[in-house]
Amino acid sequence: MVEHSSPEPAALGPGDAVLAFDVGGTDTKSALIDASGRVLGLRRSSTPLDPADPAGTIVASLAVLAREQLEAAPGVVPVAAGVSVPGLVDEVAGVGMFASNLGWRDAPIRSLAEQALGLPVTFGHDVRAAGDAEHRLGAARGYGDVVVLAIGTGIASALVLGGHPYAGGGYAGEIGHSLADPLGERCPCGAIGCLETIASAGAIARRYSAATGVAVAGAREVLEAATAGDPLAKRVWDDAVEALAEALARLVANLAPEAVVIGGGLAQAGPALFAPLGARLDALLSFHRRPVLVHAQLGDDAGLLGTALAARDLAVARRNGGAR
Repeated sequence: MVEHSSPEPAALGPGDAVLAFDVGGTDTKSALIDASGRVLGLRRSSTPLDPADPAGTIVASLAVLAREQLEAAPGVVPVAAGVSVPGLVDEVAGVGMFASNLGWRDAPIRSLAEQALGLPVTFGHDVRAAGDAEHRLGAARGYGDVVVLAIGTGIASALVLGGHPYAGGGYAGEIGHSLADPLGERCPCGAIGCLETIASAGAIARRYSAATGVAVAGAREVLEAATAGDPLAKRVWDDAVEALAEALARLVANLAPEAVVIGGGLAQAGPALFAPLGARLDALLSFHRRPVLVHAQLGDDAGLLGTALAARDLAVARRNGGAR
């Protein structure tokens, strides 16, 4: 199991001690949060992938990580744990409905984790956890209705409506798989013309390479080429911004968010993304409530922090007589 430590994120504030696990297709982040809210022992470990028993293997690795976390901080006694994963997640039933990069369908992750950890466990979606953290601790504080976008290899999003995460039975927030071009590329999900085939960082690099025959490492190189006057790079970048703006305009018309928080690798472009995206959104909207566009604050730790917050919520609910 390959591990490396990470800089400690900001404290969550006083509350219950909990364990938190943010499981990804490549890495799993884990940490122990003490009663003062300090995030202890934040680390990344390789996520073990076993096609024969993907859920059981990953949950077993969480038990190992939990033991190591507790051994490193013997005075901290967690009362609950949180586990977040990608894919389709039924947070009420505690089931991972589907995760292509983890290899499971209808996996009872919550019950498996409770047995392995010996703690009550809250189970959720990684990007919804990140969105909740940005809402409660980060860039979306003070807003009741928020869309949080994570734009990297793909595009994922989370919705906060009326101050609460909205899951839609596990299906809400899939803006990356909303229709952007009915005559476009086939997405790995199977549909044609999904937004993330045009506007993700991965798509920008891929589309530029396809147009020029020049391999690039990522979207940053495409932006640099566009800034230097490369017309093909500019077209690919502008197409991405246009697709994002149109997708956001549809969300604004339907949900009227007060803010759109943008994170992930593409957000590192800063004003080169936010300025044209905001200008194009202004041009597309009329009477609608115009959301502010905000750079995400919590970075790669947002999912883990949101998972820890959910575990604390679970601990409070159980103490107050709630089932979960």
